[in-house]
Amino acid sequence: MQIIDNKALVVRTKNPARITAAIPKSHALDTEGEITEVAVCWDLKEAQTLTELGVKKVPSPIERDYDWPGIYKPMAHQKETASFLTLRQRSFCFNEQGTGKTASAIWAADYLIKQGVIRRVLVICPLSIMQSAWQADLFKFAVHRSVNVAYGDRKKRKAIVEGIAEFVVINFDGVAIVQEEIKNSSFDLIIIDEANAYKNSRTVRFKVLKSILSPQTWVWMMTGTPAAQSPLDAYGLAKMCVPTRAPNLYTTYRDKVMYQMTRFKWVPKPEAQDIVHQLLQPAIRFEKKDCLDLPDMTYTSRYAPLTVQQIKYYKQLKKDMLIEAAGEEVSAVNAAAKINKLLQIACGAVYTDTKSVVEFDVSNRLQVVEEVIQEATHKVLIFIPFTHTIALISDFLSKSGISSEIINGEVTVNKRTDIFKRFQENTEPKVLLIQPQAAAHGVTLTAANVVIWYAPVTSSETYLQANARVHRQGQKNSVTVVHIEGSPIEASIYAMLQSKLDFHSKIIDLYNNEMSNPS
Repeated sequence: MQIIDNKALVVRTKNPARITAAIPKSHALDTEGEITEVAVCWDLKEAQTLTELGVKKVPSPIERDYDWPGIYKPMAHQKETASFLTLRQRSFCFNEQGTGKTASAIWAADYLIKQGVIRRVLVICPLSIMQSAWQADLFKFAVHRSVNVAYGDRKKRKAIVEGIAEFVVINFDGVAIVQEEIKNSSFDLIIIDEANAYKNSRTVRFKVLKSILSPQTWVWMMTGTPAAQSPLDAYGLAKMCVPTRAPNLYTTYRDKVMYQMTRFKWVPKPEAQDIVHQLLQPAIRFEKKDCLDLPDMTYTSRYAPLTVQQIKYYKQLKKDMLIEAAGEEVSAVNAAAKINKLLQIACGAVYTDTKSVVEFDVSNRLQVVEEVIQEATHKVLIFIPFTHTIALISDFLSKSGISSEIINGEVTVNKRTDIFKRFQENTEPKVLLIQPQAAAHGVTLTAANVVIWYAPVTSSETYLQANARVHRQGQKNSVTVVHIEGSPIEASIYAMLQSKLDFHSKIIDLYNNEMSNPS
């Protein structure tokens, strides 16, 4: 396809009448054998119509007209992704985790707003990335747009949904709370991030969102791992986004992609992968290895709010710390010990003075861990500072059907060597749960390309060396480092670690900042 003077597209086709009938601003040019060249005005509406007619590789005028605002220059694959989205009212973005698909969607939506195609955008995503990913990226890439996060009680959510913000961000389970308000608030575009949350068409969550969509609603569904667990997962995604492509009945689709081996066991048919690919269209996908301009290592944060039980004891400990410190100078050693206790509460297990362990409800943080693992296309390392917390996470992953192994000071050298070898060479384990000091040096774990910090450590050297287990010679993919945080003190420590600041030289400042924070 040629672009002429940045004003027109020249399409080669065997059926020129199909194009000229659908697009008034077009006309046939030369004919060579069975092929006729058709000139088409290169504007958004005309490009969208060509795409609907099945013409391949139609460029969006976003490539010509858009100024790509924001603090970072868009990468080539991000521009191509944004272009793809602007031409398709219903589509999938399957770009791998860490490729910057959030920014692509923001730029595409901003362009459509500028063109008057849409007015308001609803972003539906996990609680953990409402602020750390979507709100933060909107401030980075579309600061001229208004954005609000619909989180809190029903009254607050209602006010935000019915307000004037051009972008509204809400979590999956928050949609049902303000279902009618969303329906009546004229959201032209709904972006569903980590869309596997809607893979099951029989859930209440699915039915609530489905009832909100109209045939005119733009819908972009985003996930780096479509149907990763089973071909059956593709049915819900298709039924939500492109319902005309999916069979009316789930059982009809199931029988197309699965064999029933026993009463309770089904296995994929050989042709299942091709059927899934055809079902989940139109779609775009970039893997990290395809993105030549992607940084070798990217960092992202996931918010895991403290549970009610954690908040209670977190506040109580801060209160006790204030009473203890009143009128006295706090030493760095004592400040570090107190901060360590706050981190233990955030992690879910606190060591008492008698060396016993008190466990807390840490369901929010565990849910975030599972989200990141499910989105990962390769293996995952989870660094966990506290020994007892490792056992807690191991039990959780086992119940979730995720294979994992533990590496801590109690694992013998021979067993540790065997675990590392199996992790590098075999399909399982999928996840290594590591106490950072036990594997921060001299180990190659390049089978993983995602690193999760369940909580921060307090040593820059340990942090950098631990990340280097995957980011080293032999790594074939870009690496994503995920920081899980549920309290301001964790965010502060992560910032210090990334800036390579000496934690211990800043410990008193960190302690005083936390004590002055009323939350």
